[in-house]
Amino acid sequence: MVEATSSHSKDAYSEDSSIQRVEIGNDARDYVVLGKLKIYRHELQAALMDPLTVQSPFTPAPKTSFANPGPLGLCAFGITTFILCCYNARVGGITVPNAVLGMAVFYGGLAQFLAGIWEFFVGNTFGCTALTSYGAFWLAWGAIYIPSFGIRAAYADDPAQLTQAAGIFLTGWAIFTFMLTLLTFKTSVAFCTLFCSLTITFIFLAVGDYTGQVVCTKVGGVFGVITAFLAFYNAFAGVATKQNSYFGANVFPLTKKE
Repeated sequence: MVEATSSHSKDAYSEDSSIQRVEIGNDARDYVVLGKLKIYRHELQAALMDPLTVQSPFTPAPKTSFANPGPLGLCAFGITTFILCCYNARVGGITVPNAVLGMAVFYGGLAQFLAGIWEFFVGNTFGCTALTSYGAFWLAWGAIYIPSFGIRAAYADDPAQLTQAAGIFLTGWAIFTFMLTLLTFKTSVAFCTLFCSLTITFIFLAVGDYTGQVVCTKVGGVFGVITAFLAFYNAFAGVATKQNSYFGANVFPLTKKE
């Protein structure tokens, strides 16, 4: 190949050169001249070389589309809360809550925790914080009733300490839930009401453990059932679309769009 020549005109080039450098303002480009045909050198290289080799450095990463994980987390929370709070409300005279352990560990716990992790990948900080936290709550609650953890056995000599410890456990979650409630005032009526109801649920359940008053635990159970249905409503609103449903659910925004 002949050494490139320079010109200050777009159309000026040497007939003896097979590579031309054409300068247009501050932009200089090399062209390959084949008779009367002039081709931009990099385009010719791209045509002659392996397309994968040429394009791979410039190919954007494939975009991954995630589904909305919120409804999964809300359903996991809602169903598990519904079952346990029915027990707390003494529905059917049930006082031993162990039948909900499987739900607490695998659905309310694991599935909800994973939904919270997926919220992280879709960029939802609130959803990530809330769902992973409540998923961890159900796992921690389940651990209290699973004998291999030895938690209840540790209080065998003084069962009263267990109820007080459970009260403190629930108080911590009441404080956490109240904090999240303050962050829902710009969302929707349905979503804000969900967290308000959950805060009240934790408060009554904690008071029931502190005082030993079954009526407080029952009231907490009733509010828990209400909370569960609010979770179902919000989950349905997130899942129902024109493609899969003839109707949806209105969550009634708390703030007007500017």
